[in-house]
Amino acid sequence: MKNQIIDFIKRNRVSSTEIADCLGKQGAIFNANAINKGHFAVGNVFYAYAINGTNWDVHEQIQTVNDGDIVFIEAFDNLDKAIFGDLVSKYLLLYKQASAIVTNGLLRDAPRLIKENWKIWCKGFSPVGYINDKVELSSEQNKIIKKHKEKYQGAIAVCDDTGVVIIPKEYHTKSFLERIEFIEQQEDIWFDCIDRRKYSTFETVCLKKYKSQ
Repeated sequence: MKNQIIDFIKRNRVSSTEIADCLGKQGAIFNANAINKGHFAVGNVFYAYAINGTNWDVHEQIQTVNDGDIVFIEAFDNLDKAIFGDLVSKYLLLYKQASAIVTNGLLRDAPRLIKENWKIWCKGFSPVGYINDKVELSSEQNKIIKKHKEKYQGAIAVCDDTGVVIIPKEYHTKSFLERIEFIEQQEDIWFDCIDRRKYSTFETVCLKKYKSQ
């Protein structure tokens, strides 16, 4: 069912906005904005973490990324430093053939990332980067990371100019696919209402006047 959901979203270019609606107005990754406009990506989530101001763990984890994965690198640090830049981006998108990169952290090498027109979503940029030394995780950090990995690894990510929405594994069901199909049909009806029937948005969205016609 997961592959069917991905396929439907891809073929119909279902937006992150519509997916968030299907999830009950939730699911967005905060601070994940498109670097380059006009891109769309949907696929399996490969989860990685960045913590303690070092990207050692990032380099280690991304060795096992598979073709087509959307790599979500979650930053746990409140540091005004970039997790990585064009080296990691090229490795993931070209050599590992990831579909896209998503992070709630900062990146560096903005001119190169923009020039290459890569599919990357991030918080923003900083010329100052993380160190690449190994730093041991505390037991509490390990617990948090384990919990977040269980949540995100194997989920579905939908990325476009609006942002990134994650479809959790518990939603990889036939009923959720039907919900997406319903939202798609509803969007068509709503635009028909304002374009052809000349309804107001209040009559369309709130009163749902079309149901009584």
